[in-house]
Amino acid sequence: MPDKVLIYSRFPKSLTQRFADRFDLLDTGGRPADEVFAVEEVAQVRALLTAGATRLGAAEMDRLPALGAIVCYGTGYDGVDLEAAAARNIAVGHSPGANAAAVADVAVMLMLASTRRLMVADAYVRDGGWAGAKPSPLMKPPPSLAGCKVGIYGMGEIGRKIAARVAAFESDVGYFSRTRYDGLPYTYFPSLGALAEWCTVLMVAVRASAETTHVVNADLLKKLGTDGHVVNISRGSVIDEQALVAALKDGTIAGAGLDVFETEPHAPDELTALPNVVVTPHIGGNTRESHVAMQACVVANLTAFFAGEKLPYAVSASSAGS
Repeated sequence: MPDKVLIYSRFPKSLTQRFADRFDLLDTGGRPADEVFAVEEVAQVRALLTAGATRLGAAEMDRLPALGAIVCYGTGYDGVDLEAAAARNIAVGHSPGANAAAVADVAVMLMLASTRRLMVADAYVRDGGWAGAKPSPLMKPPPSLAGCKVGIYGMGEIGRKIAARVAAFESDVGYFSRTRYDGLPYTYFPSLGALAEWCTVLMVAVRASAETTHVVNADLLKKLGTDGHVVNISRGSVIDEQALVAALKDGTIAGAGLDVFETEPHAPDELTALPNVVVTPHIGGNTRESHVAMQACVVANLTAFFAGEKLPYAVSASSAGS
């Protein structure tokens, strides 16, 4: 009889079919498990599949007394209380680097769209402004990416792939990360503030945590400057959205490219109404190849757990409390 896996978050059926071929899935559709399945059945669940951003705290874990493994679909795990999981001897796994290339592609796409004012240019053609030779202050020549200073906040798998792509535009690349990596051909800055003062484009590629919540605030945006752009493909919580709206409205910075928001799937109207913002619906890792890779990590983690082995893609213990 196949091992049972509780689907804790809401996933499209197309993404879970590969798991259904290997395991007996109890799909909650994103609702509380005890509202969908009998209490006795829920009490026997040993493994759970979740989206990394979905909140999963101590109280939710205690409703699953037999739970031994939490497996996140994707690289993120910020919704999981790692300390609570460790206290209950629950292993936590994810899919590190599985979608890094796809997310890096979207980061560069948003950078280009923001710095070269793609949405403004598109509207200028569609609305007849170009054909009518209508003057537009938003169509003034922007700075070139060649020689542009691009700062990357977070130099993990995604940050490194962003850096490699950006370097191909002949841009100067700098970074700030909790760890300074020897051997990288990019300039390291001792603080996020120092990086923001140096760069013109700030790429946010850091993990969400209490430490990074609203770290991109009004003061940091001022350091970025009037020609500055911010691109976020990590988690919406890293940026203070109200501060960002104010900075975009009053010209503190020039533009922003955002794939993530604080309260998804709701992008604030104040942001989406602005002409100097490019937004996408959290599509960074949404390619066929990325899903295949993420699903392979999930299958490997679940298979190892039910075999009594360590998760091959476990979240490191040092991440708890970070």
